[in-house]
Amino acid sequence: MRLSETADVWWKNAVIYCLDVETFFDTDGDGRGDLRGVGQRIDHLAELGVTCLWLMPFYPTPDRDDGYDITDFYGVDRRLGTHGDLVELITLAKDRGIRVIADLVVNHTSDQHPWFQSARASRESPYRGWYVWRDQPPPDADKGVVFPDQETSLWQYDEAAGQYYLHRFYKYQPDLDIANSEVREEIERVIGFWAELGLSGFRVDAVPFLLDTAGAEDAANLPDPHDYLRELRSFLDRRQGQSMLLGEVNLPYPDVQRFYGTDGDELTMCFDFITMQRLYLSLARSDPAELVKALHERPDPPGRGQWAMFVRNHDELTLDKLSDAERQEVFDAFGPDKNMQLYGRGLRRRLPSMLGNDADRIRMVYSLLFSLPGTPVLFYGEEIGMGENLAAPDRHAVRTPMQWTAEVNGGFSTADPNDLPAPMVEGEFGPQNVNVAAQRRDRDSLFSWMKLLIRRYRECPELSWGTCTILETEAESVFAHRSDYDGGTIVAVHNFAPADTKVTLAVAGAGVGVRAVDLFADRTWEVREDGTMTVELPSYGCRWFRIVRPGDRYLV
Repeated sequence: MRLSETADVWWKNAVIYCLDVETFFDTDGDGRGDLRGVGQRIDHLAELGVTCLWLMPFYPTPDRDDGYDITDFYGVDRRLGTHGDLVELITLAKDRGIRVIADLVVNHTSDQHPWFQSARASRESPYRGWYVWRDQPPPDADKGVVFPDQETSLWQYDEAAGQYYLHRFYKYQPDLDIANSEVREEIERVIGFWAELGLSGFRVDAVPFLLDTAGAEDAANLPDPHDYLRELRSFLDRRQGQSMLLGEVNLPYPDVQRFYGTDGDELTMCFDFITMQRLYLSLARSDPAELVKALHERPDPPGRGQWAMFVRNHDELTLDKLSDAERQEVFDAFGPDKNMQLYGRGLRRRLPSMLGNDADRIRMVYSLLFSLPGTPVLFYGEEIGMGENLAAPDRHAVRTPMQWTAEVNGGFSTADPNDLPAPMVEGEFGPQNVNVAAQRRDRDSLFSWMKLLIRRYRECPELSWGTCTILETEAESVFAHRSDYDGGTIVAVHNFAPADTKVTLAVAGAGVGVRAVDLFADRTWEVREDGTMTVELPSYGCRWFRIVRPGDRYLV
């Protein structure tokens, strides 16, 4: 593999780390995290092994939806810092080999955005056509409501405008009309602006909604929205080579595949929501069969494309692609209290609390994350096993301040606790028990385990570039797969059950002198002449092996 190949498509074997600036680290004592705070903690990400930092919205906002209600797509919220602070952060990250991407939230604006304020004031406003208006809502106005506990319709009547406007999300987030050529050009200007400041790409929010023109007048005669996604990708490639678009597309696999484009000319990466949901069902059953099913069904992305893998993100842990009975299984296992559930379709908990803080099981899940084909994405705090605060409303339960030390406010801020953007986690998962400082000094901590996983992942190009083959096992609780690339082979084995087990696997072709080097321990395993080996796994155990043939040179 040529070095230029990995540089040109760096996202194929990246380690992406998502954080919310206002909950990461506060440098000025106002209770809110800031861009300078992220810069001061950039060495934490470098030590962990992160290669791509994803910033959640930092734009000016009334902050009714955690920054996703934006009033200026070209600005930086003054409470978080300045454009200069952002450029400095990008420079600090670049110096450590970390690229920076940001949320692109252009499906809608805040209703306080100057564009919407102008649009609602007059039908002659140049921005009137930037939004979707109707004199009367359609008969199916209640279909497809994203937040059913807070909204009952996709259309909201505006007294000043004298019409209804479309909003796929909250009523204070009117949708932009993607069918309007001026809106399309403005979005290109927005991404061009941030690319010039040094961003290496964007996580594109709610892509299917962004491209949905169903609410527009004469929608049937509009151009294919995917043509615009191709234009956007082409524009970004021209402005900033080696940039990527990571799309939030929570749809069935055949529909997601369309968003990559016919030749990989639309989105660069898509989150794999289906494998994530099937993983949780497999964990609930202590049986990897559903995970295997998802991987068999998952289409391969185009050559330069990649799937983005995750076990947690900043939203609710959606289970919407499971059947009602399957979803209930996951609820029963990991969120039996109604307060742990959200919208009847997901969970508002973090992984460690869902798994009862079982260290072996938690480590096994993250071993899966880094060994499954795709690019791993971490949500801040996962590296130390942070929990949630169910006293916070809806999705904010998992958006609590980062826990740096055992001090007041977890070392996040010196402000009064009442001034923090969200309440700290308390109890078993509070900063007295879970924090970065303590885990950095503990070689047996989750943080140390995550560093090891990331180091091994980066040393094994087979995992991100290779062909994945799921291996047959005689134990129903064991998931095993091998990844082959450029003559190299990695085999990963995971036990989903709380009991020791032993399996025999076909890991290589017939031959003499083949070995399996354990990548987590100082041990070499025997591979028989028929290419099989026997692996012993403890409760929730996991192992990665490099298959070494006579004459191979390898790095442990």
